[in-house]
Amino acid sequence: MIKPLDSSMIIQESGIHFGTSGARGLVADFKPEVCAAFCLSFIQVMQQSYSFNRIALGIDNRPSSPDLAAACIAAANAIGVEVDYYGVIPTPALAVTSMEDKIPAIMVTGSHIPFDRNGLKFYRPDGEISKEDEISILAVNTTLPSFKVLPLPRVQIKAVENYLARYFNVFSTDLLKGKHIGIYEHSSAGRDLYTMLFEKLGATVFTLGRSDSFVPIDTEAVSLADIEIAQNWQREYQLDAIFSTDGDGDRPLLTDEIGNYLRGDVLCLLAAQYLNIEALAVPVSCNSSIEVCEAFNTVRRTKIGSPYVIAEFQDLIRSSDRVAGFEANGGFLLGSDIVVNGATLSALPTRDAVLPALAVLAMAGKGTISGLVKRLPNIFTASDRIQNFPREQSLLVIEKGLSEPLLVLSQLGLGDLNAVKYDVTDGLRMTLNNGEVVHLRPSGNAPELRCYVEANSQNRAQELVRLVLNNIENMQV
Repeated sequence: MIKPLDSSMIIQESGIHFGTSGARGLVADFKPEVCAAFCLSFIQVMQQSYSFNRIALGIDNRPSSPDLAAACIAAANAIGVEVDYYGVIPTPALAVTSMEDKIPAIMVTGSHIPFDRNGLKFYRPDGEISKEDEISILAVNTTLPSFKVLPLPRVQIKAVENYLARYFNVFSTDLLKGKHIGIYEHSSAGRDLYTMLFEKLGATVFTLGRSDSFVPIDTEAVSLADIEIAQNWQREYQLDAIFSTDGDGDRPLLTDEIGNYLRGDVLCLLAAQYLNIEALAVPVSCNSSIEVCEAFNTVRRTKIGSPYVIAEFQDLIRSSDRVAGFEANGGFLLGSDIVVNGATLSALPTRDAVLPALAVLAMAGKGTISGLVKRLPNIFTASDRIQNFPREQSLLVIEKGLSEPLLVLSQLGLGDLNAVKYDVTDGLRMTLNNGEVVHLRPSGNAPELRCYVEANSQNRAQELVRLVLNNIENMQV
C-alpha cells in the first residue's frame, strides 16, 4: 500500500514537467506516487468544470507504459472514479471515444522520445487540455489516498471500433481499390488496426517492419536507415505508398510511389486542400508554402505544440465554417465539424495520423502522390535535431543569435549571408537575404536542439540543416 502524500510536492520533486504535448520525463522518475499525483490532480481540475464518474485510459507500446497505467488506474479507483481501459491504442482513437462519452482521458505515451522516457497526455471531455489547464494541474494541493497497484483490467475494444468507423463513414470501400499499400508497423500503437482500415477501404496491404522492441520513430527527423528501408520495400513490393506513424499513432509518415517520405506539413497542406479547409492554425515552423499557395482564407501562425494550435480554433470558428490545424510533424487537428463526401466528420482537436494520409490518397486518386507535391510552390524544408543537448545550452545559442547575429551566422557556416527578418514566436527563426530560413529551438519534450530550414531545393535544405547542426555542436557559447 502507498501511504498518503501531498500531490503538489510529489509533482514538484519528481523531475517530470509539461512539455509541448503532455507531462514527459524519465521512466525512472515516473514512480507510482508520481503517476497518481498527476492523475488525481488532473481529475480534480476536470471536476471543477465537468460531471463524470469515470475516465478513459490508453497506452502505447513502450515497455514502461503498463506500469504507469496501472498506477493511474489504482489512484483513480481509490477516489471512486472508474476507468475504461483500452490498452494499446492510438492517441486519437482514445480521444475520439472519450469525447463521444463526454469523459476525461489519460494517454500513457512518450510519443517519439527515447524508450527510457515516457509521458502522460491529458484530455478534457472536449479535447486536449490547454496550457491553462496544465498550470491548474500543477497548482492542485491534495493528499493522495492510500492505493494499491493491481494488474491491469480487461481491455475494452469500443475505442478501436469508433476510430475505424469514423473513417469508414466518410470514405468509400473502393477508395484504395487497386492500390498496394505498405504498413510500416514497427512498435506503433495503431499497428494492429491500420491493416484493417486500409483493407476495408479496398487496398492490398503489405505489413512491414514489425518490431518486438520499442522504436522511437520521429516524423520530423526520419533516419536515413528508415528512408533506405522504405525505398527498398517500395521496389520489392511495387507499392503505391507506405503508411506509418510515430509511437502513439498521432503523427503520420506517408511515402509517395517512389519511396520518398512526405514532410508532415506538406502532407497536411495537401490534406487541407482536399478537405476544403477555409482557416488554418499552424506553428511557425511549418512550410511557407501554406501561405504562398493561397488556398486558404486565413492562416494563423502559433508557437510549436498542439495546445497553441488548438487555442486558435475558438477565434477562427467565429468567421469560418471549416477550420483545421496541423504541425510540421504531420499531426492533423480538425477544429470544426465538416462534411466529407456527403457525410459529417466530427471535429477532433488533437493530432491525428490517419485523416491526412487518407485525404492525400483520396486526392491522388488514380494519379500519383509525387504529382500532387509537384504542384506546390518550390519551397523545401528539412529538420533534424541534436540529441542530449541541454535546454540551457539551446537557449544560449538562441540568445547569441539575437545579440550577435552576424557572428552566429559565421559560426554556422553562413558568414556570407545576412538575416533580414527575425521571428521569436518559438525559438529563433531567421529569414536570410537569399530567401533561406534557419529556425532553432529547444525541444519541449526532451533535451534536444531542433533545427528547421527552408531552401529552394530538397538537397539544399538537407545540406543546410546538416551544416547548421554540425557547426552548433562545435560552437562555443
